Amino acid sequence: VQLVESGGGSVQAGGSLRLSCAASGIIFSINDMGWYRQAPGKRRELVASITSGGRTKYADSVKVRFTISRDNAKNTVYLQMNSLSPEDTAVYYCNADLTDTIGTMTYWGQGTQVTVSS
Repeated sequence: VQLVESGGGSVQAGGSLRLSCAASGIIFSINDMGWYRQAPGKRRELVASITSGGRTKYADSVKVRFTISRDNAKNTVYLQMNSLSPEDTAVYYCNADLTDTIGTMTYWGQGTQVTVSS
């Protein structure tokens, strides 16, 4: 099983980006999926998460501006990021709590860089 992220890049303040993360491999089920970020010199922090039923949770700093969603048929989670600011600059990681042939565990993507310039 692997998670592959895409959609990162560079954007000016006020702009938008959409991140995608697809899980592939032999997957029996996926529970929670989420996005984390880590800025230089800072701890990795939760940005947003979504349950298999669609219940969402957001960090206070991104509420209203970011939207997490998922396509269960495609084993994919998305993060729509609007009104980006330089403070959003970080490496963004997706994760998924899933059950595969080994058991139930958390998988992480390799990370995608998001850079917001002022």
